[in-house]
Amino acid sequence: MKAGEVLGRDDIGTHTMRKKFGYAYYRRTKDLAFLQNIFNHSAPSITKRYIGITQEEIDETLKNFVL
Repeated sequence: MKAGEVLGRDDIGTHTMRKKFGYAYYRRTKDLAFLQNIFNHSAPSITKRYIGITQEEIDETLKNFVL
């Protein structure tokens, strides 16, 4: 049985899980360079767009960053 069928959805494909992994990994580690390498993207901007990271989310993660 397919995961989409279990959830009653027909809009889940291979890229859904790939993007979900990328988004979850980025939120946990903030390691965009690693994801760029995994996904074989030519630029970090492509990876950010692919996993749905917005500038607002980026700004939020840097808000309390201190060197």
